[in-house]
Formats: sequence, structure tokens, C-alpha cells
Amino acid sequence: MDNKQNVSYQAGQATGQTKEKAGGMMDKAKDAAGSAQESLQQTGQQVKEKAQGAADVVKDKTGMNKNN
Repeated sequence: MDNKQNVSYQAGQATGQTKEKAGGMMDKAKDAAGSAQESLQQTGQQVKEKAQGAADVVKDKTGMNKNN
């Protein structure tokens, strides 16, 4: 293998490794984004439930709760 072929081979190797690393990083980023989205959805649900609970307390205290 002459020098030109060797340089070409090494460049191909570097390109392949870079693509592989980039693919792995993209997978990790997708996983992190999915986890963040799930966490935000859970937090949003908790906030919604607490707000509903607070509204029910206000209704009970002011006599506006029609369930009683």
C-alpha cells in the first residue's frame, strides 16, 4: 500500500468512526429528550391535579361546590 492509499484508508476509517460516534450521540440525545418529555408530562399532570384540588377546596370553603 503506497502512502496515498494509506492516507485515503485512514481518512475513510476516521470518517466511519466519526459517523458511528455521531449516531451514538444522536441516540443518547433522543433518549434524553424522551425522558425529559415524559418527566414534563408527569409534572404537568401533578400540577393539574394540585390545581384541581385547590379549586375544590375553594369551592368547599365558599359553598360553591355543587356536590354537597
